[in-house]
Amino acid sequence: MASLIELVRAHTDLDADDVAWLQLLQADWQIIADLSFADLVLWLPDREGTGFWAGGQMRPTTGPTAYVDDIVGTFVPAGRRPHLDIAYAEGRLVREGDPEWRDDVPVRAETIPVRRGQRVIAVVGRNTNLLGVRTPSRLELSYLQTAADLTQMIAGGHFPLPGQRSDHADTPRVGDGFLRVDEQGRVVYASPNALSVYRRLGHSGDLDGLRLSEVTRELVPTRHRSDEEALSAVLGGRTNRDAEIGTDSVSLIVRAIPLRPHGRLIGALVLVRDVTDLRRRDRELVTKDATIREIHHRVKNNLQTVAALLRLQARRMDSQDAKAALEEAVRRVGSIAIVHEILSQAVEESVAFDDVADRLAAMVADVGSVGGGIRVRREGSFGELPSETATTVAMVLTELLQNAVEHGYPALDGSGGTIVVTAERKPDRLVFTVVDDGQGLPEGFEVEVSSTLGLSIVGTLVESELGGRLTLGPTSAGRGTRAEIDVPV
Repeated sequence: MASLIELVRAHTDLDADDVAWLQLLQADWQIIADLSFADLVLWLPDREGTGFWAGGQMRPTTGPTAYVDDIVGTFVPAGRRPHLDIAYAEGRLVREGDPEWRDDVPVRAETIPVRRGQRVIAVVGRNTNLLGVRTPSRLELSYLQTAADLTQMIAGGHFPLPGQRSDHADTPRVGDGFLRVDEQGRVVYASPNALSVYRRLGHSGDLDGLRLSEVTRELVPTRHRSDEEALSAVLGGRTNRDAEIGTDSVSLIVRAIPLRPHGRLIGALVLVRDVTDLRRRDRELVTKDATIREIHHRVKNNLQTVAALLRLQARRMDSQDAKAALEEAVRRVGSIAIVHEILSQAVEESVAFDDVADRLAAMVADVGSVGGGIRVRREGSFGELPSETATTVAMVLTELLQNAVEHGYPALDGSGGTIVVTAERKPDRLVFTVVDDGQGLPEGFEVEVSSTLGLSIVGTLVESELGGRLTLGPTSAGRGTRAEIDVPV
């Protein structure tokens, strides 16, 4: 399905400001669709003047849809739907005409010109499935009157309003709780859901005739009203924005949309939503995240303690082979500790692995007996890795670097050497190489039959833990060794 911007670029002469205006409209048109009990379709004028393109579509959550299929991207030639032509050419709402029949469903079609400044830049089609129409209650009449005011504002260029967009997850919707206030901020109508929300806040009785801001102030403690001016503007219906209020046990989000169908404020639509459970879960997630970070911190401390004990033990060993084996174990434990240290400082359970790779490279080069003459350089980026993958990749990288230092430069002559770590992140894979300019692999070497512990660890981790592939061989220059790891991420 084509996006609004793609359709605008391909078929219209609308500029960037026009598109921004239409995007603001779309951010709030779920509200208009729900209040109207109708589908909305945004029609864009073709640059050749031959018709209209469907640039967006919104179905109501309060009634049956008038469209079985999505129609975004379809084209309607001029003259096929006269309502569109009239609304665009004359800049007025068009409601007259008999119902249309679509798939055996009677549909009332209306058109609303979208005005920005002095120009009509698009048309909104409002299509009501008449099979869902019933004798209107006070709730439905209030919905429809508010929808009529908003559509008049669209036609007059007074909507969308500047201010916060309402297309984020917590913003109230019509069904959460609907209130209509007059220009003085007094409640003209409150839906049953809105009354329920205020009763959970502590209010008893009806809200009709009461100033919403005064009622709310009596219910909400001062410590929960951080911005009195903004709260008064929202609850009085004078500004287009959200505000969060509540008590120690209840949290609400309030959204106001001032109504100016003829340019003068006549009141406002106020939506309320009880987000107590959402905020409780947010607090639980914050607590869980803090706990996880603390666990990573303690694991890092424990691993560092293990590494220190192994280092002490190595100092007491007389056998050089035993001492070297313990020093390798210290580096392996240290590589895992680095990952947990970074996770203990991160909010997400993922690791920016470039920092880990750089620290591992410095650790391996510094600890080796000939490390003073080895330079390790990283090229490319590993990107973000999940914590489980990061730990395994850290161990693999440590082993490859250690092998390069120990076996590539067994007798450094003072000229030093360079190890290059290259990383490339693909859409679903990570490929990284460790290339040294040392003495290279022994003649007849085969990784499958190698008995070295480091390569055994690498092979097991890459194939079993990461589900990847290890390739080891000479460099293209003929000097040194190249190890390549290709793993899915």
